Amino acid sequence: MKVGFMRGRAALLGSALMVAGLGSLGLAGPAWAAAPQADADGFVTDRAFEKHLQEQILDAKAWDVITIPAGKYRLSRGLGLTASGVTIKGAGKDQTVLSFAGMVAGPVGLLVTGNQFVVSDLTVQDTKGDGIKINGTKGVTFRNVRVRWTDPDNSTHGAYGIYPVGCTDVLIEDSEVFGSSDAGIYVGQSDNIIVRRNRAELNVAGIEIENSTHADVYENVATRNTGGILVFNMPNLPKPGHSTRIHNNVSEANNTPNFAAKGTAVSIVPKGTGMIVLANDDVEIFDNDIRNNDTMGIAIASDFSTDYKIEAGAPGEHDPYPDRVLIAGNRISGGGNAPDADRFPAAPVIRAAGQSTNVVWDGYTRAPADDNGICLASGPDKLIRLDPKSPGKFAVIDGKSCDGFKRQPPVVIR
Repeated sequence: MKVGFMRGRAALLGSALMVAGLGSLGLAGPAWAAAPQADADGFVTDRAFEKHLQEQILDAKAWDVITIPAGKYRLSRGLGLTASGVTIKGAGKDQTVLSFAGMVAGPVGLLVTGNQFVVSDLTVQDTKGDGIKINGTKGVTFRNVRVRWTDPDNSTHGAYGIYPVGCTDVLIEDSEVFGSSDAGIYVGQSDNIIVRRNRAELNVAGIEIENSTHADVYENVATRNTGGILVFNMPNLPKPGHSTRIHNNVSEANNTPNFAAKGTAVSIVPKGTGMIVLANDDVEIFDNDIRNNDTMGIAIASDFSTDYKIEAGAPGEHDPYPDRVLIAGNRISGGGNAPDADRFPAAPVIRAAGQSTNVVWDGYTRAPADDNGICLASGPDKLIRLDPKSPGKFAVIDGKSCDGFKRQPPVVIR
């Protein structure tokens, strides 16, 4: 069933056709009603439109397609969808724009708990909280979606832009997020994930895969964030993360000062970081372009380099060490020239010694002779291994053959 919006005489005709079982349900209203006027930014406040949109989402049935026409609309309340098999589709992310700048109830722009959900071809902006959150579903697709915050005051921005958590079979493609105070594109506690051909800009974390398994992140652009692409494994969550491939991305000039809320996971991220692997296992970082990040290209870290604490009786298993991390064939250049010494004091020490911060490992291991299965393939870069027992000291390790590293297959979503 396709559900759309029409106006005036077309709305009356559409309603009549639906009664006859022949057409789409429209936003019916008197043909003589005056059209709401756009404000100085081109947005329309149309309560009849908003009410009908809310009703269509609340009353949606499996395989309904809710179409939102081109236009710039101010909505006062967040939207919630619980039905499975529903598609919400705009006329294009430059054509259908939903602003929640004046929302009085929310704070999430769109919250979905139904399975097999698709959202495409629209923009959600200026929510008080998260942009689009998908919670505990199987089968979710974001396609050609934009989430952004436009207020120059970063303290007004929501935490997450595109935000599936506890999901299975997640596809995020051809989308973009600007201005999140935590992570622009975030996938948490989920399994079987593809994040491709997206743009993340001016967020604290551009793209973050956290406590998730079997993720493929490729052909994305992360730029002007605090940190470009993060693979985190956090304590005190029910699902540990592992098995992520980060490849063929551009992580460039992620030098925005960190504006995350104090105490959040990403508040520790140094500005000027291309990529971070934190306490996560079986991670492959290959064939990426990582350039002009002021602190470092790739960081590999354990919980011991953070303030995170494992709570007594916390759910799930948590391993504080990063294990089996492959770094191969990346093109890392132009970075490390203005490091964030407050969040990563080792960076200026490494640079002062004439070494590159292209690839840095905090050096924590279970045993002194262990290497945690971290393999930097032969090439122009060297691995800087910090000495946890002697701050300011580090070892410079040449790349080597990583042919024996067990590689993961690409993620497939059917």
